[in-house]
Amino acid sequence: MAFATASPVAGRAPVLVFLGAAFAFLATMLGTTLPTPLYPLYQAQFGFSQLTITVIFAAYAVGVMGALIVTGRWSDQVGRRPLLFAGLIAAAASDALFLASDSLAMLLVARVVSGISAGIFTGTATVAVIELAPPAWRRAATFVATAANMGGLGMGPVIAGLLGQYAAWPLQLAYAVHLGLLVLAVAAVACAPETVSRPARPRLRLQRLSVPAEVRGAFLPAALAGFAGFALLGFFTATAPAFMQQVLGQSNLALIGLVAGMVFFASTLGQLVQGRFPSAWRLPLGCAIVIGGATMIGVGIALATLWLFLGGALIAGLGQGIGFRAGLGAIAAASPADQRGSVTSTFFVVAYVALSIPVVGIGLVSRSIGLAATGVGFAGFVALLSGVALVLLRRTGGGRGER
Repeated sequence: MAFATASPVAGRAPVLVFLGAAFAFLATMLGTTLPTPLYPLYQAQFGFSQLTITVIFAAYAVGVMGALIVTGRWSDQVGRRPLLFAGLIAAAASDALFLASDSLAMLLVARVVSGISAGIFTGTATVAVIELAPPAWRRAATFVATAANMGGLGMGPVIAGLLGQYAAWPLQLAYAVHLGLLVLAVAAVACAPETVSRPARPRLRLQRLSVPAEVRGAFLPAALAGFAGFALLGFFTATAPAFMQQVLGQSNLALIGLVAGMVFFASTLGQLVQGRFPSAWRLPLGCAIVIGGATMIGVGIALATLWLFLGGALIAGLGQGIGFRAGLGAIAAASPADQRGSVTSTFFVVAYVALSIPVVGIGLVSRSIGLAATGVGFAGFVALLSGVALVLLRRTGGGRGER
């Protein structure tokens, strides 16, 4: 497989190639959230506790963080396409493991491998989609990459919930369908030109994590807001099925998948509209909206009221999207050019820690005080973190980012 020698900006790919790369991104991320509405079926089949389900979910974040740290800089050295193919292979391997899973160990391995596919794609595919954008799409390229990422994460539980509820083989069909999508994704990546000039001697290094002193004023509130937002995403992708069934009395897998997907769709909308607000308002606004959404989620759980729970999910997802993109922009703007990659990677590691550790805490705490009380406490924890971020932003003025 030959690599082009043109620079990343010399000659953009046609629209279909650009959209094909975005589709590959969406298809890969879609696979990472397929298990969400199926967790009740795994619990019924294998007799797992809620704590076990949260540990299975957390294994995904371990794979993501490992791939981000190990391969975060590799695509600059060996090219975008080899990394994208590696991510697609990992995604297909994860599907195969889920299809064959007959034990907790296999499910854990499947989730780790799924996380590896997401970790590879999160950085590499985002850059590849932007680099492949034709001139008419350049201004929208970053959002297309973001929408492919979050849209895929949202579509996963929706598709799996529908197939799990209304089709045969509920624990197999979604992964088989995803394998078919990956075949199309492989074809899309194969049609895309390479956008990186590979050095004669590629140097494969780990992604260094660091936060320079001059960036900490912007990093801390953005990281706190990011932690709160990603903890909510983890809540809906790992434990929403349990809350829907055991607290809200809703057992329809399609509805459970839709609720889990709604948070990601709302996040995509938030990332789209955040540019309509002045730069200094974006991160504080995102934090404030997350506080409102988390409060509604907590009240919905306490009162066992579905519409409050759903409304809170939409509002919190919107705030997460606004705050996430604004925080990332603020960090990038404050970082020295030669350290921007390592600072951004550090931010993503914080985000994926937030995706996993709090939901394991839910599994642990719910064994002592019950699921409903734990959910209310978790919602309060998220609102508190966002409130602390707001206070820090007011003191440091660290909310300014991309304009």
